[in-house]
Amino acid sequence: MTSRFDHVENRKGTNSMKWDAVDKLYEGEDLWPMWVADMDFSAPPEVIKAIQEEVGRGIFGYPVRSASVDSAVQSWLKKRLSWEVDADELVYTSGVVPAISQIINRFTEPGDKVIIQPPVYYPFFNVVTNQDRQLIENPLVFDGCHYRMDLEHLRSVIDHKTKILLLCSPHNPVGRVWTEEELQKLAEICIEHDLLVISDEIHCDIIFKGHQHIPTATLSEEMKQRTITCMAPSKTFNLAGLQTSYTIISNPALRRKFKNHLSREFLNMFNSIGAVAMEAAYNEGEAWLEEFLSYLQENVQFVKTYIEEHMPKIKVIQPEGTYLLWLDCSDLAMTAQERKKWLTAQAKLALSNGIVFGKEGEPFERMNLACSRDSVKEGLERLKKAYDSLK
Repeated sequence: MTSRFDHVENRKGTNSMKWDAVDKLYEGEDLWPMWVADMDFSAPPEVIKAIQEEVGRGIFGYPVRSASVDSAVQSWLKKRLSWEVDADELVYTSGVVPAISQIINRFTEPGDKVIIQPPVYYPFFNVVTNQDRQLIENPLVFDGCHYRMDLEHLRSVIDHKTKILLLCSPHNPVGRVWTEEELQKLAEICIEHDLLVISDEIHCDIIFKGHQHIPTATLSEEMKQRTITCMAPSKTFNLAGLQTSYTIISNPALRRKFKNHLSREFLNMFNSIGAVAMEAAYNEGEAWLEEFLSYLQENVQFVKTYIEEHMPKIKVIQPEGTYLLWLDCSDLAMTAQERKKWLTAQAKLALSNGIVFGKEGEPFERMNLACSRDSVKEGLERLKKAYDSLK
């Protein structure tokens, strides 16, 4: 049976970072892009229709916050995560990474320490160091097939200058969906040491069967009061270019300080088209999302089977969430730089080189599977051709 996701969109020549910038960024030619976290799928038709209607008005002035957008976000969180949030707790931002950067700016001082858990989404490093804060690494523990948090090490790196834990949940790039038990143990440490938690939950809608996303702020009243959750419809519905996201801040004092900070920095406006898209996506996009999740699960299984059969020296780390596949290339016996050159020159393939996620990611590559099955096949065939040349 043909799926809407089998359709291959030609994104070349559309000012797509994924497609139009890849050759220059990777210093190659005719590369097949399976790198940046950007879908090749059209947004849900309901979203496209809503945007077209808004564009048809022909006026693009300053927007005001809409109660209908608040309601759409609230309904989505309740339906998908069983999380009831008051409209007052929502603070809209222009993107999750910009929000994280501004939270760190507002709630820490130069020289303060912020903890991250690598291998992790690479902007996490710069949002800390670019503001003259100290980056403290609490690396995840990898046992060859599974990742876990190293809570003993976490305790050892916290001191009086440690102010924030920056959590990636679900975790990009390793694909973990943290269990309630894991999060509760983490929460105990954060409460004990009075840490503010920034919880990046942008991938929370992309969860595989058998797993459940637990919003960090819902663990307890204490965590609710010390957590700032960052979310967006961008990964879920391929809306990243509309730069629309939101934070959920239940603590009134934290919320007031953050809103005042955004106002002082003139960052308290949002994208009017993005707000229309978000409202339509959350109100009418659930059926599209469920179809996408089924298709994605099939993509994961297809890649896993293909690699096991044709490229046994590469190991697929089974994802629990996100549309990003973490590939263990340790047995190829290449450095990250050697592997990147090999992929570029021999496979004509652009993956996200694991080293950008921290030194712990050095033997890995991240593959984006939010594309058609034919696109996945093309990428795998290119990879196999290069793999076979190693024999």
